[in-house]
Amino acid sequence: MSDHTVHKQAGNPVFSGWYADPEARLFAGQYWIYPTYSAPYEEQTFFDAFYSDDLIHWTKAERILEMKDISWARLAMWAPSPTEIKGKYYYYFAANDIQSNEEYGGIGVAVADHPEGPFRDAIGKPLIDQFHHGAQPIDPHVFIDDDGSAYLYYGGWGHCNVVKLNEDMISIAAFADGEVYKEITPEKFVEGPCMIKRDGHYYFMWSEGGWTGPGYSVAYAIADSPIGPFKRVDKILAQDPEIATGAGHHGMLQIPGTDEWYIVYHRRPLTETDANHREVCIDKLEFDQAGLIKPVQMTFNGPDTHPL
Repeated sequence: MSDHTVHKQAGNPVFSGWYADPEARLFAGQYWIYPTYSAPYEEQTFFDAFYSDDLIHWTKAERILEMKDISWARLAMWAPSPTEIKGKYYYYFAANDIQSNEEYGGIGVAVADHPEGPFRDAIGKPLIDQFHHGAQPIDPHVFIDDDGSAYLYYGGWGHCNVVKLNEDMISIAAFADGEVYKEITPEKFVEGPCMIKRDGHYYFMWSEGGWTGPGYSVAYAIADSPIGPFKRVDKILAQDPEIATGAGHHGMLQIPGTDEWYIVYHRRPLTETDANHREVCIDKLEFDQAGLIKPVQMTFNGPDTHPL
């Protein structure tokens, strides 16, 4: 590891520093959080990651991927989403914030032999570099289904697409119907897709509102297929005037061997007005008897300890 600084906070945020867009994973017998380094675009030139054995004590792995190692990245890297396949770690991310098909950038993929990297550019170019169905190529989220099929959800500007990844994890396959970029946009979708599977159902979540404002939030849908259709059910995470604003763009953790779930998300402290002053927090996510997600209660206490 490049940095062994252990962060122990009094609950939320779970580690210090301005970070956002956290992806949460269980890798190599440890909990991992992969966030965006939250700063002005010209300073978003690297990614850190954090790992823990118990959800309480977090250690930072510094600069697991840097812009200098991505030949095509020029302006900001953010919203990482890694997964592990056959001992390799594949790390999807957004870069350059392209505004049209005439600009170069989009969603990239890096690869490493360890969850802390160092990650290197896997293909030397963006994996997705065009607008399809109106979706800006940002905010990737990788999901592996029980049958091993790999899906990459992504999109900004109010549109969400899903693509199917080939077994090599660095190229895109067509769906059975021949379509490659399948639009699955639910009502009020803005950005930040996230998928989990529970009891045979697919819970698709996303962020609504503007990320710079207090009303940023998370909503969800339930489907019987990883490609939907996704009908919006309700909002599950929103600002709390007693705790924080701008709560959104999240990842999910399931405690191994249990039906206990945690939402890992960013929020803006009430003392802050700078758009980039966001911190990573963890709170419980619970389901009712019908399988619907209960509204998340933001806390300062943070997660319970769950040693691995």
